Amino acid sequence: MISQTAEYALRAVVSLAQNSDKPMTTAEIAVATKVPEFYLSKVLHALAKKEVVYSKRGVNGGYQLSSPAEQTQLLTVINAVDPIKQIQKCPLKLGAHSKNLCALHKKINYSIKLMEDVYRSTTIQTILEEPSNSIPLRES
Repeated sequence: MISQTAEYALRAVVSLAQNSDKPMTTAEIAVATKVPEFYLSKVLHALAKKEVVYSKRGVNGGYQLSSPAEQTQLLTVINAVDPIKQIQKCPLKLGAHSKNLCALHKKINYSIKLMEDVYRSTTIQTILEEPSNSIPLRES
């Protein structure tokens, strides 16, 4: 439902929230999150550009959250690196759907809105406080 880039950004921000007492280097975050360091560097740069995190140079430098974890919404993190998009026109390029979305695409848009609402109402702190075994996995 979200891109790998957005997932990596969420992992990085959660790691920073777990270690909020000191800045973390890209290498430290990469190890903690199991994200390739080169790619993580790009993700952290995008997060810094949108002021989700800030970087501090120097010997004791690294990245830290710009806002407290309880104020950082998942949607903010996701939209900083790979914004969620609503469907504006028929992805199938059907002429009959050119001006109005069909019922299928309206339902897809509605599900995207519901996802956005969940991400908007969930903070990084919520993720840190929720036991990992409380989230049910969908079985195939």
